[in-house]
Amino acid sequence: MIIYNVTINIDDTVHDQWLSWMRDKHIPEVLATGKFVEAKMVKVLIVEEMGGTTYSIQYFAENKQMLERYYQEDAPKLREEGLRLFGDKMLAFRTELELLHEFKRN
Repeated sequence: MIIYNVTINIDDTVHDQWLSWMRDKHIPEVLATGKFVEAKMVKVLIVEEMGGTTYSIQYFAENKQMLERYYQEDAPKLREEGLRLFGDKMLAFRTELELLHEFKRN
């Protein structure tokens, strides 16, 4: 399993609009590409010196090939809308992670 993690700091002036857009439009559109099996959105609890609120959105792909297909076939269009709507009010960075093992409490 590959986790495509997108960490985003969003300015307070557009926070509510961005949060609605992410939950109601963007994340469902990313999942609709068929490249990911699920997504999780979490709020980062550390207060940033730069202000705003930080979130991590984790998209789970079955393998690296599916993530590469997402990059080639879908990412440019989906990223463009966020830039158009929120511009410099949104700072994002992306990380690829490989899930090695899951541990659960018995």
